[in-house]
Amino acid sequence: MATIVPPNERECERCGRRDRWDDDLGTWRIVESDGEKAYGSPFCLHEWSINGAYNPLAE
Repeated sequence: MATIVPPNERECERCGRRDRWDDDLGTWRIVESDGEKAYGSPFCLHEWSINGAYNPLAE
């Protein structure tokens, strides 16, 4: 039986916003860089860096 492994980080290819999955909250959280949240552009329709190179199946 295959095990599905979801991504735990993602980055918007348009504005650079970076998120990390928070298991405790069960949601994505914006990554902090130099003590500030890396929001990217609030008007961006985020295109996350999860593409064909990502394999959700555990080996």
